[in-house]
Formats: sequence, structure tokens, C-alpha cells
Amino acid sequence: MSEHKSDLELWPIGNCQVSGLVDKRGAIVWGCVPRVDGDPTFCALLNGASQDVGVWRFELEGQTASHQEYIRNTPILVTRLEAADGSAVEVLDFCPRFEGSGRMYRPVAFARIVRPVAGNPRIRVVLKPMRDWGQAAAETTHGTNHIRYLMSGQSMRLSTDAAVGYILEGRTFRIEEDTHFFLGPDEPFVGNLREQVRRMEQSTRRYWQLWARSLATPFEWQQEVIRAAITLKLCQHEETGAIVAALTTSIPEAPGSERNWDYRYCWIRDSYYTVQALNRLGALDVLEKYLGFLRNLVDNAKGGQIQPLYSVMGVAELTENTAGSLAGYRGMGPVRVGNAAYKQVQHDAYGQIVLPTVQGFLDRRLLRMADDRDFESLEEVGEMAWSMHDQPDAGLWEFRTRQEVHTYSAVMSWAACDRLATAAHYLGKQDRAHFWSDRADTIRDTIEARAWKENGEGGHYGASFESDYLDASLLQLLELRYVTPDDERFEQTFAMVERDLRRGEHMLRYAAEDDFGAPETAFNICTFWLIEALALMGRKDEARELFCTMLAHRTGSGLLSEDMDFETGELWGNFPQTYSLVGIINCAGLLSKSWNTVR
Repeated sequence: MSEHKSDLELWPIGNCQVSGLVDKRGAIVWGCVPRVDGDPTFCALLNGASQDVGVWRFELEGQTASHQEYIRNTPILVTRLEAADGSAVEVLDFCPRFEGSGRMYRPVAFARIVRPVAGNPRIRVVLKPMRDWGQAAAETTHGTNHIRYLMSGQSMRLSTDAAVGYILEGRTFRIEEDTHFFLGPDEPFVGNLREQVRRMEQSTRRYWQLWARSLATPFEWQQEVIRAAITLKLCQHEETGAIVAALTTSIPEAPGSERNWDYRYCWIRDSYYTVQALNRLGALDVLEKYLGFLRNLVDNAKGGQIQPLYSVMGVAELTENTAGSLAGYRGMGPVRVGNAAYKQVQHDAYGQIVLPTVQGFLDRRLLRMADDRDFESLEEVGEMAWSMHDQPDAGLWEFRTRQEVHTYSAVMSWAACDRLATAAHYLGKQDRAHFWSDRADTIRDTIEARAWKENGEGGHYGASFESDYLDASLLQLLELRYVTPDDERFEQTFAMVERDLRRGEHMLRYAAEDDFGAPETAFNICTFWLIEALALMGRKDEARELFCTMLAHRTGSGLLSEDMDFETGELWGNFPQTYSLVGIINCAGLLSKSWNTVR
């Protein structure tokens, strides 16, 4: 394994408003304010070798070891720091989230409790938030029990029962009792700090454990699935329902590749997979919020083109630039802010809006079921899928310099029409059901005629209508119910995809060179797609073995990034990646023994 494998040993905390990533020393090294796509107050993760700014850590004098774990079924993290003399402290990290006064309390705040657990520990508090993407340290003012950090967007206030002077001067001091830190909105902290922070932790713990209790988990791999589900929920911006692809920006897909992208936005594609996985666990709260976000997008589009991605507030323009003050992950810049992919044409988005939305017409558990007006709006999306099903786009891999008619996009257009027919049938609109079913049949005929490539080995589906190269998205023909596992054409395609794209225990998304050259790392979700296909095609033992291998690559926090070096197993790409966590949930559900078999 690479000596740098631990660089992505990060532990997310959050409350669906803000989030932070804690490293193996218990330092918050990444966290944006006032929301996930904001200015990184904590930016040490992307500051190269300089880890002394954009960070919040507790340095234990003489520290020799650290151990971390989440409190069961929560994103509340406990880090134990141990020193050579036997002294130790525990740092408990969380972002408050619980119901109160008839609403969800989820402030822009990070809470930390430091507890002495052995000996006579001495600590130093290093709290150096930055502003304007690492350009300058936040200026400070202070009072008896607080420090104000003046940011560009939203100033923050640290309320604490530690000596403020020790923090400001960077002095080491003995910690003899539980000490509390609340970095939140720039307003006086109401109530007894000690009591209130402890109450917040207990209420936050109860909220998450009750949420996890509601999940319909498979019998096997329960802990793995629960951790993935909690982290997926942390990737939702609850105010609007948007779901981000990852909590970070600019962690490269491969070393020095400059494939550094800002993933702190809501991709329609990634969100579709996320709500699909959580829906399989019964987490309808995430689906309901996301459906509201989609309805707003559809309304604002007024029958026009849907972008591939939006900000968590639904903003369309995500101008891409670079943050020159930050060196990048391990010094591998650039650090990108914004994402030019919002300008791209990606026709699969229409299917990815229709598929989750159709559940709104069928699922009687929902607080708000979709109605006839929603169906009329959704038909406008279907019209776009129909009109664009045979038109070139950038594809799901977001090629920046070429366009083709991508098979995955065409199949998503087919799925949009097919599911609209289903919704119309359940609404009693049989004329519309026939209308959309006929359109789905027409798109299928086009795909079969143009995506199928005859060759000396019998043929296969191509990744695009224009060429015969392969990509891993062809495995999704099963998931989308376009084919069945015993479909002869799919069997031939699967055999060639596995032959050309599989690298041992990993899968490439494609092998051909793209805008940045040949891919150097495997794409984790594609490996999970391979596992699903293996299981559905009867190779279940092989699928289980490969799934267990992928689980072994997870970080200590139980999570995965986007990419993996297929030779060393080193993780690359933004973290935690929703795609990859979806793969854990879906494969566990597919491969697990039934609860009915437990004796």
C-alpha cells in the first residue's frame, strides 16, 4: 500500500447544513461556511504541506497515538489522543441536529468536548480559521468567554469554558475537567455552556440513532450500510433538499493529473442514485426533500433544458475558477471553485428527474403525493427526453472536448418515457400511458439499431451510437430494466466490458484516452456496478468475494472516495463520494442473506 493511503483517513461530521472532515489526529481540516459550497473556513486539507492554518486541533503534549470511532449509528466522532506518559484525552466532535420548538435545529456550528481520561493531560488549542479561500486568516476580537472570527461571508463566535487567553496565545495548559467549545453564529451563547453543549450532544445522538433505527437494512453488512446511509444523508442540504456529490473539491482523481473538480454541487445523476439507494432502505425523508428540489428545478426550467448540476440553492451558474492561495491536496493543484460542467449538455438528466419523481405518484407513505399538475410538469421533462434521445451530448463522464450520442443517455431517455407510462397508468390516464409507452418503444428501436455493434465476436452495445468503444455505464442497462440478465445481447456486452475494462478487483469507467489522457485509476462505482451484474447473472460467489474486497478498501470511517489506484489500492478523488456509498448499499442489499434465514 502507498504511504499516503492514510491522507484520506477522514471522518465526516455534519448536520445537513454544515459539515467538517476530521483527520486521524482529531483535527478539523475541511469545513465550509455557511454551507457545503461556501468558503472553506477550515482548508488545511488543500493547503499542501502547511497544516497550521485553516485548521482546528487539540495538541496533546507528548502525544504518541490516536484512536477514532463514531458513537454507534451516529456521525458523532470520538478521538482518543494518548501521550507517552500515559495521559490521554477524548475529543468528541459533532454538529448539532435535533428537533426543537417544532423545527429542526441545525445551526452553522461545530461543537467539541475535550475530556481528560487518563493521567494529567496538557493540551494546546490550535484554532486558525481562514477566509476568502485561504487568502487570509480571520481577524479576531474577544471577550471573557468568547472569540469572534471575522469572515467574509458569515462571522463565527467561539464560546468556551476554557481560558480564552490560552487559545489566543497558543499556550499549553492542563485540562482537568470536561472542556466545551461551540463555534457557531456570531451571537451570544444563551444558557449555561456546559449544560447546553452536553444537552445538544445527547439530543443529536438520539436523533441519529432513531433515524438509523428506521432503516430497512439487509441482515449482512448492517454496520457498513448504516454508516454509508448516515453519510449520504449528511450530503443533503436540508434547506432545499439538494444532494451534493461529495463534501470536498479538488482532490485529484490521480496524482498530478489535474483532474481536480469541485463536487460540492447537486448533480441530477448522482442525486438520482443516492435517493434510489436510500429509498431501498426506507429513508423517505431524503427522497421527499429531494423531490421538492426537483419540482423547483422543473418549474424554473419551464419546459426547457435541464442542466446536469446546480448549486444546493438551485443556482444555475457555477462559474469555474481557481483558488490560487491554496496549494492543493498534497500540493497537487489546482484548487477549483465552481464547475464548468454546468454548461454541458447531458441528456441523461431527464431520465434521472423522471425516475425518482414517479415514486411520488405511487408511494402512499409520502406526506405529499404527486398529483395531476405534477404529472403535467413531468411530461414536459419527458418531452425533452424524447426530443433529445438521439442527439449528441457530453455523456455521464462529462467529456469536455467531444460530443456523441451516448448509449447511456439514450437508455435514460427510454427509461423516462417508460416510467411516465407507468405513472400515467396508475393515475388512470390510459391514453397518456399508451402515448409514452409508444415513445419508449420507438427509442428502444433506435438504440437497438444504432448502439448495437456487430463484430467477429458476435457484437456488443457500444458506449455511443457513433463508435464501438466500451464503457462501464453499459452495465447499467440491467439496473434500468432495459435488459434482463439472460438477454443474449447483454451477455455478449458484459463479457467484453469485463474483458476490456476490468483490472483485477477494479473497473475502469473507460479505457480510451479522454481530454486529460488515459485514465490512471479505477472508478469505484463502476466496480460496484460490476458486482451487481455478476450477482444478477448468477456469479454470486464471485460477486460476494469482490464486494468484501471493496469493503476492505474503505477508510477507518467506513467510507470511500471516488477513485482507487488499481495497483496499490490508494484512494483518490473527492471524499466521501456519494456514488461509492450508493454502491455499498446496493450491493449489500443484493448479496445479503435474507432475515428469514436467520436461526
